[in-house]
Amino acid sequence: MSKKLNRINAAYKQTRPVKVLQFGDGNFLRGFADWIVDILNEKTDFNGDIQIVRPLRKGSAKKMDDQDGLYHVALMGLHNGERISQTRLITCISGFVDPYERGDLFFKTAENPHLKFVFSNTTESGIAFNVNDNDPNIMPDSFPGKVTALLYHRYKTLNGDPAAGLIFLPCELIEKNGDTLKSVILQYCAHWNLPSAFAQWVRENNTFCNSLVDRIVPGYPKDSIEEITEKTGYEDNQVVSAEPFHLWVIEAPEEVRKLFPADKAGLSVIYAKDLTPYRTQKVRILNGAHSALTPVAYLRGLRTVRESVEDGYCGAFVKKAIFEEIIPTLDSPADELNRFAKDVLERFQNPFIRHELKNIALNSISKFKVRVLPSILEYNKRTGRLPQNLIVSFAAMIRFYKGEWKGEQLPVNDSPEVIAFFNEVWKGDNMEQIANAVLANEKFWGEDITKIEGLAQRVGQSLDEIERSF
Repeated sequence: MSKKLNRINAAYKQTRPVKVLQFGDGNFLRGFADWIVDILNEKTDFNGDIQIVRPLRKGSAKKMDDQDGLYHVALMGLHNGERISQTRLITCISGFVDPYERGDLFFKTAENPHLKFVFSNTTESGIAFNVNDNDPNIMPDSFPGKVTALLYHRYKTLNGDPAAGLIFLPCELIEKNGDTLKSVILQYCAHWNLPSAFAQWVRENNTFCNSLVDRIVPGYPKDSIEEITEKTGYEDNQVVSAEPFHLWVIEAPEEVRKLFPADKAGLSVIYAKDLTPYRTQKVRILNGAHSALTPVAYLRGLRTVRESVEDGYCGAFVKKAIFEEIIPTLDSPADELNRFAKDVLERFQNPFIRHELKNIALNSISKFKVRVLPSILEYNKRTGRLPQNLIVSFAAMIRFYKGEWKGEQLPVNDSPEVIAFFNEVWKGDNMEQIANAVLANEKFWGEDITKIEGLAQRVGQSLDEIERSF
């Protein structure tokens, strides 16, 4: 007989000082950052809890409050070839603050002398300046506005103590997320005419870390909730499912590593002076493999990432693209790149996640430009040749944009301008001319890539081969 999950039924009474203020209560933070903190509490002397700030006027914090902050993370996937199905009770959430209804409690969190970290995941558009946030005494709508008001209250209450500065670990999926957050906070300082001494305190006594996060967190596992309930013995309405793989790369000084020793807890947390190589590695190998595989697999009748990787032709295709055409263009240590690529392929085969190719195909042109084209160009630069499978992928993507394949409508989803361009291009039937028109479109690629010797010809030849043999 299962019991409602709360601290009384779980007989959990331990309290710890709140060391983390977290903006966001969504699946990702709960299945990634909060899971990491929970393990830190178990395996190191971190000894800290998390207080969650509701970033929007609507959120799931009330539901979490009903369970006293307790919930399970269910890891489901493959690890070293073995199926993983594990649950962990997360106990590090100490409470919730709604800044819209209880602004006084929100500012009270700033007075906590134990507070050291701020986590956030407010979507890619969350770290932005809102010109309508005109008064720090009225709760700002934007996340950086709230943080600025919070920091100013902390600065005043703790008398500008240099040791009271905070460490920011943003998880938003934008480049230089820490630098961007710092820049917007300083913009609010100027906008609100706050004292220059405070702005100096923000710059010199707070640490804004750029970070890169990687974990698939699907959320509530409705298909397996009965099994999880039976395993845990609790009715948990806030279960979060996640894949076993996780990676957090943090650009930070040594002090951050000492205060947040996740690497000493056996976690995949890397402290780096520059995370650029890790971002490039992720974009080129993980995202690049997705984008290179999708049009080829779809034209061959496959519909999910897992079945594509397990297919004889497409599995071999994407492996060759990764190990022989993408990895040779990267400068990180070969063993590190190969290990990451192995993890990527295992993640693609996760039996618990159905990743539809049509979703990856969304806005394929812009994705290809960032994820795949740089590998083609760098491979050509380093070897003087063109990468065979990435060229086939390029051609398959162009063919995909025709919108029809063997009598079937294809799920082309892009901007009206891109769709209109391909509708016009595909009025012709000369494959090399079609390839030339696409590759010459500087709006797509930022340059005319027909200037790369042999590229348009090879893409045109691949288009012909796709029509004949796929």
